[in-house]
Amino acid sequence: MRQQVLVLYLDNSALDSRVLGWSLYDGTGRTSPTAGDGDEPPYPSGVAALCDGWRLIQASQLLPPPPGGEYDVSFLKHEFFFERFAH
Repeated sequence: MRQQVLVLYLDNSALDSRVLGWSLYDGTGRTSPTAGDGDEPPYPSGVAALCDGWRLIQASQLLPPPPGGEYDVSFLKHEFFFERFAH
């Protein structure tokens, strides 16, 4: 059994929101994908990944922006880590 890790960056903190960015790390060695190597995300939402057998292991902490920082551009805040085991 080898671990696969999927990182989804969602539109907001809701697990059923739209995927904006993603990374996939395949410990099986069968594939070697990289971030941004496709035009379409592997799943439309985090819930869709759950339905396909991925286990949610971490969600980003929800922190409000500082006063005046509501429109600052920065990293993608709503990061969700998933894992599954494959042969």
